[in-house]
Amino acid sequence: MSSILAHPPGRPEVRLETLTLGRLEQVLEIEAQAYEFPWTRGNFTDSLASGYAVQLLCAGEHLLGYYVAMRGVEETHLLNLTVAPAFQRQGWARLLLDALVLWSRAQGAHWLWLEVRASNAPARALYQSHGFRRVGERPRYYPAASGGREDAIVMSLEL
Repeated sequence: MSSILAHPPGRPEVRLETLTLGRLEQVLEIEAQAYEFPWTRGNFTDSLASGYAVQLLCAGEHLLGYYVAMRGVEETHLLNLTVAPAFQRQGWARLLLDALVLWSRAQGAHWLWLEVRASNAPARALYQSHGFRRVGERPRYYPAASGGREDAIVMSLEL
């Protein structure tokens, strides 16, 4: 599936594509660039095998970012939203969130849930500006440096 989101004159079209195994290496490269503790190949292939929504945001031949979301009963759980470091702070994460909200509504979801690292202030600010509210915390949820663990902030958005 591919859908065109925007195509300003003189710029490549921006579109969403479903992740295929042929593009997985690009995704893994971005994941390794973006995170100290990146998702593994197995995380992505398991997500595909489970039928999760794995959408890529592309402009021309450039992979800008992606999201992985799991559909539940009247809710969607955002598992991963990543923008390639070279394209961060340009509004692409907001566009991915907008696309995820639209997809979730089309699936009949009433809520969108996510976890975000407590230390990830830019992501938390993005989610808050998008209407997400902090609803809880998961202690020691994420791996951290030196074998430690970091808390996750649980956020939700009523759709």
